[in-house]
Amino acid sequence: MRRLGHDFARPELLVRALTHGSIASATRPDNQRLEFLGDRVLGLVMAEALFHADTAASEGQLAPRYNALVRGETCAAIARDLALGEVLKLGRSEMLSGGRRKEAVLADAMEAVLAAVYLDAGFDAARKVVLRHWSARLSTVEQDSRDPKTALQEWAQANGMPPPRYEQTDRSGPDHAPVFLITVRLEDGRHAQAKGGGTKRGVEQAAAQAMLDLLETKT
Repeated sequence: MRRLGHDFARPELLVRALTHGSIASATRPDNQRLEFLGDRVLGLVMAEALFHADTAASEGQLAPRYNALVRGETCAAIARDLALGEVLKLGRSEMLSGGRRKEAVLADAMEAVLAAVYLDAGFDAARKVVLRHWSARLSTVEQDSRDPKTALQEWAQANGMPPPRYEQTDRSGPDHAPVFLITVRLEDGRHAQAKGGGTKRGVEQAAAQAMLDLLETKT
């Protein structure tokens, strides 16, 4: 794992971080407990980095930036940059269903690896790894935090409406490459749709953008 930027004194921690539940056993534990810890390690590093990066930002400004940096899609994207999928230890059924490419599997593994670094060498080492791989996203987080779903929710609130509702109207394709049809609805009955592969959240973002485009044409 040279790309990670950490040499493990206890390599068994890294092995555990890369072990999916589909291949775990009594003598080979999976990475779920490490994922739980790594989520908290990542959260603290990101909160600290944002706190110091913009000393004038309010809590309301920091929160969406934080969410953009720690969400599963971001963790999975960094896992792909590190090629974690290639070294994951998966059971045969999970491997055949495309587990090495699944968003949730990659995100969990990324968080588990951060926990492994923390347990191996402490918080400073974990912080160093996080900042090394999240630094580019930290510099663009203001833009990333204002995704279409956030913008649409802010529009609804400004117009005295509850948050938009997102419904999975249809799903097709194999489990490892699903295609979602997502409908977003406002309280006043207006709605928009988007269809696509990848993650459900990604298609929800596309549906939100479709709704924003619709609202813009009506103004």
